[in-house]
Amino acid sequence: MLAAVGRNPKIKLSCLQTLSSTTNLYFPPFSFHSFSSSSYNNNKYLRRICLVSPTLTSNKFDVPSYTGSCRRRSARFFCSGTSSTGANVEELELVDEKETNTKKVREFRKRLSVSEIKGGSEQGMDRLGQSIVVKGWVRTLRVQSSITFFEVNDGSCLSNMQCVINSDAEGYDQLESGFIMTGASVSVKGVIVASQGSKQKIELKVVKVNTIGKSDPSYPIQKKRVSKEFLRTKAHLRPRTNTFGAVARVRNALAYGTHKFFQENGFVWVSTPIITASDCEGAGEQFCVTTLIGDGIKSSVNSIPKTGDSSIDWSKDFFGKPAFLTVSGQLNAETYASALTDVYTFGPTFRAENSNTSRHLAEFWMIEPELAFADLDDDMACATAYLQYVVRYVLENCKEDMDFFNSWVEKGIIDRLNNVAEKDFVQLTYTDAVELLLKAKKKFEFPVKWGCDLQSEHERYITEDAFSGTPVIIRDYPKDIKAFYMRQNDDGKTVAAMDLLVPRVGELMGGSQREERLDLLELRMDELKETLNKDSYSWYLDLRRFGTVHHAGFGLGFERLVQFATGIENIRDAIPFPRTPGSAEF
Repeated sequence: MLAAVGRNPKIKLSCLQTLSSTTNLYFPPFSFHSFSSSSYNNNKYLRRICLVSPTLTSNKFDVPSYTGSCRRRSARFFCSGTSSTGANVEELELVDEKETNTKKVREFRKRLSVSEIKGGSEQGMDRLGQSIVVKGWVRTLRVQSSITFFEVNDGSCLSNMQCVINSDAEGYDQLESGFIMTGASVSVKGVIVASQGSKQKIELKVVKVNTIGKSDPSYPIQKKRVSKEFLRTKAHLRPRTNTFGAVARVRNALAYGTHKFFQENGFVWVSTPIITASDCEGAGEQFCVTTLIGDGIKSSVNSIPKTGDSSIDWSKDFFGKPAFLTVSGQLNAETYASALTDVYTFGPTFRAENSNTSRHLAEFWMIEPELAFADLDDDMACATAYLQYVVRYVLENCKEDMDFFNSWVEKGIIDRLNNVAEKDFVQLTYTDAVELLLKAKKKFEFPVKWGCDLQSEHERYITEDAFSGTPVIIRDYPKDIKAFYMRQNDDGKTVAAMDLLVPRVGELMGGSQREERLDLLELRMDELKETLNKDSYSWYLDLRRFGTVHHAGFGLGFERLVQFATGIENIRDAIPFPRTPGSAEF
């Protein structure tokens, strides 16, 4: 018999290393259990015991009696000793029953990317002779008589890894037979060597290539250029193109830079709700959220519950009242700014505006900081600092992508962004802006007068023509064209609101000092009672009842920021999956 130790007779044993027959053994204070040889061979909880003995055949053996002891190491029991036959017993790992079904998770390791291989000042020359593995998708393929070139892109950067393979390499037949085509995913192992071509400094001399996923010949994204309009119909594949891969990386950098700026300046990120009963903008262009129509496809209009006057009975709905997808997280952010001082939101917002233009989306992302104990001047200072910070961040961290945009999308975009990062912004009042437009020697499609909303053509003229590409902040708008929550100025006609205009895009940010005076806020809400249900904002009014403070904030449409930073003209190309009227695919 072999003595085993543990809390339960169901113990597994595994051979680790051979120990000397004279090894001293130490028993922990646990009960002993004995097993016959058959129990070792048949018990599913036991691994084989390895003995250096002639009786060891096919993982089955006679279990001799053995004396020894165990000690505990790292929550496991180890025993070793000398068998009665004189054979050395290899160290045995005895695992408690609670551990029998566990498996250690391996350590996570960051994958070596093409951007790391080819990045830096050396552009990969410091890695010559290194053996590496690259995984990605085939962009181009060129078969010659004695050698084949193919380029692999893993999405980490604009550059491809040029791979050179000859017939001696393992897996060459997959290329020769046409099994590997453009669009296929592959794993390539090879050695980094100096490139003979002029387009790159290094290339990969292939030792082995393996197809992970083959690509059908109908793959729509080949080397030839295709239009952005076509690629919008292939939103699931367009990230594999140079343009949309670069847009995605710059978008990522802008998002990271956004969090970095606010976190470094003491802001707290707040997750505001997507479903809401209030309309922050008061425009009424919201998507309704309801369960009254069941699955929404097979339901009949007659199944919708109604009140006595034939209107919809919202009390039967999921929330017991009308609910909508949010157009802004601002009002909710104000509640946390009233407790945490400086906060910001960064999340999706929605607007049911039936507009098919290059400037509008039904679903878009908003960045909305809210600053307590702040006025409009503080708000403008924060907006300016934020924009300059993220622009610098992109210029410093997305150089290859920005060079691509500078060459292929908008000539001079790098100079334009450097202007924004370095210059002081111009500030003028709405009244001054209107006078500037009225004096302009240009005919606008939309006439200009005091009290009108400034249109995109007006905004672009101001920042591009009047101020030669310098960002402009317009402040103190007429209250009748702005939202109810904006603080009324002493003149009674304007509010402490501001818009930040940038070249090519026009309005990039809009903000204001919020009305912190309860009486004036209620008065303004009463003026707008036809479009605004005051009862839905009782919680918002409470913020003014209980410890009100002057506070301010702004909102920035993230996709417009992406447009501004990349030169992409259509906003539908600045978001991975655009949602527009009549289109909600993918």
